[in-house]
Amino acid sequence: MFSGSNVALVTPMKADGAVDDEALARLVEFHVANGTNGIVAVGTTGESPTLSVEEHIGVVRKVVQRAAKRIPVIAGTGANSTREAIELTQLAKDAGADACLMVTPYYNKPTQEGLFQHYKAVAQEVSIPILLYNVPSRTGCDIKPETVERLAAAVPNIVGIKEAASLERNRELFARVGGRMTLLSGDDDLACECVLAGYQGVVSVSANVAPRQIRGVMDAALAGNRELARKLDMQLQRLHKAMFVETNPIPVKWAVARLGLIQDGIRLPLVPLSKQFHGPVMEAIQSAGIGFA
Repeated sequence: MFSGSNVALVTPMKADGAVDDEALARLVEFHVANGTNGIVAVGTTGESPTLSVEEHIGVVRKVVQRAAKRIPVIAGTGANSTREAIELTQLAKDAGADACLMVTPYYNKPTQEGLFQHYKAVAQEVSIPILLYNVPSRTGCDIKPETVERLAAAVPNIVGIKEAASLERNRELFARVGGRMTLLSGDDDLACECVLAGYQGVVSVSANVAPRQIRGVMDAALAGNRELARKLDMQLQRLHKAMFVETNPIPVKWAVARLGLIQDGIRLPLVPLSKQFHGPVMEAIQSAGIGFA
């Protein structure tokens, strides 16, 4: 259910920062039409830290309703409070999400035992498929492969992980839990190689801008067509780099707005893309064969 190209969807906002429901519906249709395999709603790219619980679940509900079972919807429900994570996960399930993506608790730096107990508590409380999300460069918290393996063995509804670390870490994770869990790359620039090495897909920032192209890379890699996958992936590497010239989702929201799909709204403490990066980001989009509205 969660293989291929899964977009880490931006949350469209109006100039005043209000969630733009019309644009959200437009984005869902854009991804369905362009072959995206799944939508991750209200993750980091969706500015989850700045949304209220009501807004957070409202976005999930609207994405679920618009997707209408045409593609799966994974809701971001991670938190650094286990009680809050349980609440968000239950609300996401009630809203109709097909699964939940839970980032490691940020800032308070739990031990590996704390991580195990955190995820176990949420999974036992809410009967929905759960994917772990490890992005230590952003959270300051790293769930080790041995803890992932322990969770895979102990908790049936923990079904996968989005791993955003080094290629070496991805290989170790595959060696431990490949075949037992869904493994998704959290790094666009590494996703092709991860899938060629046995992963099932990617949760992609770049897919907000290039959904058809990311799907093409994933299809080729999943089919084992190494030459084609790497050729297509090479054409997107400049775009992947451009999406992180400033903190995600600043560049990608600017790029999606240039495509005419959303307004330029973004919430503090994030601010719009610095002017010095407008040219490079636009050139990267064009280099991937994408036109502007």
